[in-house]
Amino acid sequence: MSTAFPMNNKGLLRPLNLRQRTILLIILMSLLVITILTSSLYMDSELLSTNFGSKNLAPSLEHPFGTDWMGRDMLARTLAGLGLSIMVGIFASTISTLISVFLGLFSSMGKTADSIVSWLVDLFLSIPHLLLIILVSIGLGGGATGVIIGVGLTHWAGLTRVVRAEIKQIKTQDYIHISRNFGKSYVWVARKHILPHLIPKFMLGTILIFPHAILHEASVTFLGFGLSPHEPAIGIILSESMKYLSAGYWWLALFPGLSLLIVVLAVDILGENLGKLMDPKKAHE
Repeated sequence: MSTAFPMNNKGLLRPLNLRQRTILLIILMSLLVITILTSSLYMDSELLSTNFGSKNLAPSLEHPFGTDWMGRDMLARTLAGLGLSIMVGIFASTISTLISVFLGLFSSMGKTADSIVSWLVDLFLSIPHLLLIILVSIGLGGGATGVIIGVGLTHWAGLTRVVRAEIKQIKTQDYIHISRNFGKSYVWVARKHILPHLIPKFMLGTILIFPHAILHEASVTFLGFGLSPHEPAIGIILSESMKYLSAGYWWLALFPGLSLLIVVLAVDILGENLGKLMDPKKAHE
């Protein structure tokens, strides 16, 4: 004699829809970045101290990422370097977004202003980012300030081009023409009608610029034109590890490089899924 059990728990096993998966990914990626940043900010300085009695140790339970040639724990150095890269990325992407806001709104002032912005965008897109960052960083004396300003001044062009296209579409709307017919100035129209529509674009643009800013900061630092060698930056860690790879100390480059890649992918996934959430056509799928 068989007994039929009610399948009331079927709803619990129902797979998540696209919107729920998107929100879940946003939460997970945000927690990952926040955890790394918090760990680096509140890290005990003793974890970064030298200990020549335990130098060049392979990965173990005590030192999951191993130790370097000065006995420093590579997990602690990697977290500190990632936190530093994240801070540089936050400031640099914010600078790029502010430049995009200014130039985007300036392009809405008329044909002459739009032509100037278009020329500036084409000019900066024609120059390799890495070369321009190095030149700006050297000109400002290197260090964190030079790298932040260098990265910030080179990553606004792509977002500005997107904003210009969005502004041109907004300016075709009837309420824009009505405001102009009522004698409202370009500044008033830009502040009241155009800027509110662009705020989601700027928020998403800042997040999407962030991974590029981190990678370029690490690249410039790796080449010796970025952060100070005394800073536990990922670029410096990777640059120093090149001297010891031939001796078999593979963990000095593998774990920091892999961790940097994971952070960049996490932020990229975060930006991509935020874009899905902000898209009205996909928000309720």
